[in-house]
Amino acid sequence: MEVISTNKNGSNIFKNGAIPMNGYKNGTSKHQNGHQNGTSEHRTGHQNGISEHQNDHQNGTSEHQNDHHNGRSEQQNGTISHDNGNELQLLGSSNSIKPGWFSEFSALWPGEAFSLKIEKLLFKGKSHYQDVMLFESATYGKVLTLDGAIQHTENGGFPYTEMIVHLPLSSIPNPKKVLIIGGGIGFTLFEMLRYPSIEKIDIVEIDDVVVDVSRKFFPYLAANFNDPRVTLVLGDGAAFVKAAQAGYYDAIIVDSSDPIGPAKDLFERPFFEAVAKALRPGGVVCTQAESIWLHMHIIKQIIANCRQVFKGSVNYAWTTVPTYPTGVIGYMLCSTEGPQVDFKNPVNPIDKETTQVKSKLAPLKFYNSDIHKAAFILPSFARSMIES
Repeated sequence: MEVISTNKNGSNIFKNGAIPMNGYKNGTSKHQNGHQNGTSEHRTGHQNGISEHQNDHQNGTSEHQNDHHNGRSEQQNGTISHDNGNELQLLGSSNSIKPGWFSEFSALWPGEAFSLKIEKLLFKGKSHYQDVMLFESATYGKVLTLDGAIQHTENGGFPYTEMIVHLPLSSIPNPKKVLIIGGGIGFTLFEMLRYPSIEKIDIVEIDDVVVDVSRKFFPYLAANFNDPRVTLVLGDGAAFVKAAQAGYYDAIIVDSSDPIGPAKDLFERPFFEAVAKALRPGGVVCTQAESIWLHMHIIKQIIANCRQVFKGSVNYAWTTVPTYPTGVIGYMLCSTEGPQVDFKNPVNPIDKETTQVKSKLAPLKFYNSDIHKAAFILPSFARSMIES
């Protein structure tokens, strides 16, 4: 594995077994707004600006007492002890956390929220780009959130990951060179290693804290960063694509944040033009593309941009993910001009028994060839709007 950092102030926050909750010297907190063409794993939530401090009084005691010392706010008793004797310090407060529960709010899904019961808070802090939190839930195992929005759940996120990888890669024969934008936890890489034909995988993740959380709490995923085929780049995914060699990649997976704020660039024409340039003739790209229940106006604009750029084919697919807003998520699948790509009929099916044996990975939990084909069958209201 090769690790390349193009971020300023990038460092491994896990030193001597401790995990500081704030990546800045002297305890100051600088949450820079936006992700510099944000390439953090899955979605980035943008909270609705309501600031609440939730106090949990149990047996007449307060678990969240603020002590203003040297110009910053600290939470007393804000630590979680681990078996190794180290403690995680919890700084600040979150309007996402109520006593015993995490609730997800966003302007992208106004008037609704999704809540999970917290069994144990594992990590909470700020990187240079976003709030990062990991907790153990009662239902879905470990849950990663960025800026208050659920990115991935250990026991419920596999439909998203399997589909964003296998929809494009099973649609082309023998992919060899692949780029992942985002994916710093490692779930996307895990699925990609099922393809024995792949010779090189570049992963570009902007947030080194996300990678460090993976190494600490998902070691079975982070171990794949050491695969000799893998190069991990800590930097801006959009800039990386723009500088990439023309025609280099067979496939690009854009595991990006939502198309608002700075991440909006990842869904606009200049970015797609850079992606198309980096792909070989007949190369494919797959990017997450929101929910048909809430974001048809966004989806229509993404499709319009893709149709202007990709001269092979442009398709929209969707699947179910229990912890995403409305329970579904969509994908844009596009190909460049060249050998024809029929996304709806996979030519390189990954669910064959022989492929499973070769990969030496656990069987797929969600994806199969039937699910692949069904993903392109849309409800009438969505199909009419997309086709128009």
